[in-house]
This record gives sequence, structure tokens and C-alpha cells, in this order.
Amino acid sequence: MTQRKKLTHQEITKKLNELDGWSLKTDRLTKSFVFSSFVDAFAFMTKIALIAEKMDHHPEWFNVYNKVDIALSTHDVSGISISDFELAAKIENIL
Repeated sequence: MTQRKKLTHQEITKKLNELDGWSLKTDRLTKSFVFSSFVDAFAFMTKIALIAEKMDHHPEWFNVYNKVDIALSTHDVSGISISDFELAAKIENIL
């Protein structure tokens, strides 16, 4: 696995402009998704889980009925790394 490094605030801000609807909150990339049903929300989470496992980079998330809140950070660098942006981009591609 490639060594991850913590991105600077300037690097994060620049990369954040490349993502639609993601924001920076407490050293995490965050976004909320709303679906038409619980089944659709759960299917979305399942697709993300398969990708995250392959990347060995797992999201923090919260699900209630049709809403999924996702927070991405890299625990081994205590902040945000390029892996968070890569996973966010893959999440966007699922939609």
C-alpha cells in the first residue's frame, strides 16, 4: 500500500473544488445523500462498501431511512489525504 500523507489546507481547498457538493467539516470531507427509499440508500452504501474494501479506505457514515451522511478522513495521518478525494470521486461515480 502507498504511504499516505496529510494534505495541507491549501491542497484540500483546491481538490474540494473538483467535487460536487462535498464540504470540509472538522478535518473531514462530508456530504449527505437522500434517496427515494431505504432500499436505495442501503444499495448505495453496499456499492461504496465494496469499493472502500478494495481501497482499504473506509468511510464513516450514518444512515436513517433514505438518508446517508458520509464523512471521509484518513485515520493514519490524522486528517485528509488523497485517498479521501479518490474515494469521494468513486462515490460520485456510483450516483
